[in-house]
Amino acid sequence: MDKLFSLEGRTALITGGSRGIGEMIAEGFLQAGAKVYISARKAAQCEETATRLSEFGTCIALPADASGAAGARQLAAQYLACENTLDILVNNAGAAWGADFATFPENGWDKVVDINMKTPFFLTQALHAALKAAGTPDKPAKVINIVSIDGLSVNMQGTYSYAASKAGLIHLTKRMALSLAKDNIVVSAIAPGAFPSDMNKVARDDGEQLSKQIPAGRVGVKSDMAGAAIFLASTAGDYVLGSTIVVDGGAAYTRSVTG
Repeated sequence: MDKLFSLEGRTALITGGSRGIGEMIAEGFLQAGAKVYISARKAAQCEETATRLSEFGTCIALPADASGAAGARQLAAQYLACENTLDILVNNAGAAWGADFATFPENGWDKVVDINMKTPFFLTQALHAALKAAGTPDKPAKVINIVSIDGLSVNMQGTYSYAASKAGLIHLTKRMALSLAKDNIVVSAIAPGAFPSDMNKVARDDGEQLSKQIPAGRVGVKSDMAGAAIFLASTAGDYVLGSTIVVDGGAAYTRSVTG
């Protein structure tokens, strides 16, 4: 069982790894034995998080703005300057934008879709050779896309581009999985619900009230997210291909058009 969930000897790259869900996954991977690179747009925060997480294992900061195809390729080049192969890629970096339907701006659409849907595709493309070099039939490389329950069920917030991008990434996960399986690369996704973060300020600042709307009776904690990611990244998740694991305490099932 220790080997089933072990990441010993594996190298991971996590985008948006300096805070929130990305940091939770990074810490879990380190404790499971992986060497972890974390990327984030804010260099100081990325370096600080890498230093803090280094108590659990080897954690290296790769500050970069990975938005869009050009940003994704630049981050890939930074990683490939350090490593020749990649065992685990976690496409976690994301953005959100909220506005009324009538006034929702084009830049709010483009920014969110570029980071949430375009970057995961082009970063995986740019790192394809490194992933393929790491993967074998008995030990495939992994790509884990972090989506959202907002891509699975509807709420009434005006986050149009966010919901659309996450729904698109869920479908893209399936398409990429079919394409990359032949290269011993397994692609899957995680759809988080309410986890405290700078992006989900309600879960962070008013978790007790929000918990009343969640069947599990609480918001997500670090071990919930780390556990799901370790499962998919390790041997335990080798046969999970194209699927999205929902980690939300049942919240997605309680939504309606008024919730």
